[in-house]
Amino acid sequence: MDRSPGISIPADGATLQGDLEGPLDPRGLVIFVHGSGSSRFSARNRAVARVVRDAGFATLLADLLSPSEEALDRMTSALRFDIPLLAERTRTMIGWCASRPPFAAVPIGLFGASTGAAAAIVAASTQPERVRAVVSRGGRIDLAGDHLAALDAPLLMLVGENDEPLVELHERNIPRLRCAHRYVVIPGASHLFEETGALERVASLAAGWFDEHLARKRIGST
Repeated sequence: MDRSPGISIPADGATLQGDLEGPLDPRGLVIFVHGSGSSRFSARNRAVARVVRDAGFATLLADLLSPSEEALDRMTSALRFDIPLLAERTRTMIGWCASRPPFAAVPIGLFGASTGAAAAIVAASTQPERVRAVVSRGGRIDLAGDHLAALDAPLLMLVGENDEPLVELHERNIPRLRCAHRYVVIPGASHLFEETGALERVASLAAGWFDEHLARKRIGST
C-alpha cells in the first residue's frame, strides 16, 4: 500500500477525498484531521505525515468537507468551527479504515491541527477502543467541550512559544484533562510553526508519541 491516491469515503451524502499512504504492514494508522479552512493538501500536515510514515506508520490525509461544503466555508467560515460535524466526519474516516485490511487489527492515532484538534479529541473520546493516541498541533482543545475531560487516549499538545493566545488557552484547559498527556511549547515558534526547525520538531515529537502509544498495541490485545 505504498500509495493509494484518490481514496473516496462516503459520509452521509457527502464524499470525502483523501490520500492513504504507508507500508504494507503498518505499525499503526495515523489520520490527519485538519481545521481552520485547510485541506488534505496542507503542506505542514504533509511534512509531518512523511516523518510519521518513515517511522513505519500508514497515514491518511483526507478532506473533512465535500467540494460544495468547502466552497460554502470559504465564503462564511462557518463549517470550520462546526466541531460536531468535523468530529462525525473523523469518526466516518476511522470506521472506513477499520473495515479494510490491513487496518482492522492495527491501532489508530489522530493528528489534529487548529479546530481539527478539537474534532480529533471529540472523535477519540467516543471511540476509545479504536483510537489509542492523539496529537494536537496548535489545537483549539477548548472547542472539544466536555469531551476534553472524557478523553482516555494519551494526548500530546504542541504549541508555539510565540502563539500567546493559544498558550494561555492551553494553560486554562489542561487541568481538565484526566488522560495521560504531555504539553510541549516549541521555543521561538509561532502558530504556524514556520520558523526554522519548528515544524521538524513537531514532526519528531508526533512520530515519537505514536511510536510510544500505537506501535506496541494491536486491537484486541491486552
